[in-house]
Amino acid sequence: MFKIIHTEFLAPDVKLFRIHSPKIAGKRKAGQFVIIRIDEHGERIPLTIADSDVNEGSVTIIVQGIGKTTKQLNKKKAGDYITDIVGPLGKPSEIEKFGIVAVIGGGVGTAIAYPTAVELKKAGNHVISIIGARNKELVILEKEMNETSDEVFVTTDDGSYGMHGFVTDKLSQLINEGKKIDFVLAIGPIPMMKRVAEITKPYGIKTVVSLNPIMVDGTGMCGGCRATVDDKTVFVCVDGPEFDAHKVDFEILTLRNRAYLSQEKTSLEKFISNHEEAFKSGLIEECKLGHEPRY
Repeated sequence: MFKIIHTEFLAPDVKLFRIHSPKIAGKRKAGQFVIIRIDEHGERIPLTIADSDVNEGSVTIIVQGIGKTTKQLNKKKAGDYITDIVGPLGKPSEIEKFGIVAVIGGGVGTAIAYPTAVELKKAGNHVISIIGARNKELVILEKEMNETSDEVFVTTDDGSYGMHGFVTDKLSQLINEGKKIDFVLAIGPIPMMKRVAEITKPYGIKTVVSLNPIMVDGTGMCGGCRATVDDKTVFVCVDGPEFDAHKVDFEILTLRNRAYLSQEKTSLEKFISNHEEAFKSGLIEECKLGHEPRY
């Protein structure tokens, strides 16, 4: 059993957890993830490690409540326990001195991009961070990104904060204005990452995306995270999760990511039905149906 040390809502449906796990805290690197199981009957869910504290012996994860299990996890509070946390898993992010780098986080993708932004800055890069959300209320980790970046730009779909538009609009604007960018890391919804790849490819800008949205069990055994990269089949959880964006077949990826939508919807509806009274009383008012932003 692993104790939850601290919890905090960063935005509606988006919750930060610090979990006591000294061994993982001491070994994890930017870009890696853990597999969590809430209880003995729970499904395995992969979650990127947003941060760690070796002295405290904790790892930080940031969870967006979209499906049944993530909403169930977001009901837990400090002092509660989770049954399993396994990691660190996956290959670490590619860190070197590229020059000027753009780190792009769409929605909760900002939480996944953040640790890599920290390491890219430590490696001597000029870090430009572009973070986006549907509205001001859903912008996360702006303060943390400011602390590790040379420049930070915020975009919102509705224009309620920062630039009115998408993170991809800001990236295009910077490139069109003549900003020399040597490396791009983009993490977020699949349509966003696809659009980033389309923007940077004509300029030959090295671009990496994280395909964690398609991961399932984190071991490669279930085969649910198969993707096509450079015309070859890869297993995202063991061969990635980060890949060359210009070699990813986003069409196949999109289809695979939607393969279990009906089952996920049924599971979520059952969970909400079972907790109907709690929803009515407002005890879990933060739980709403998830939404993937357009890009």
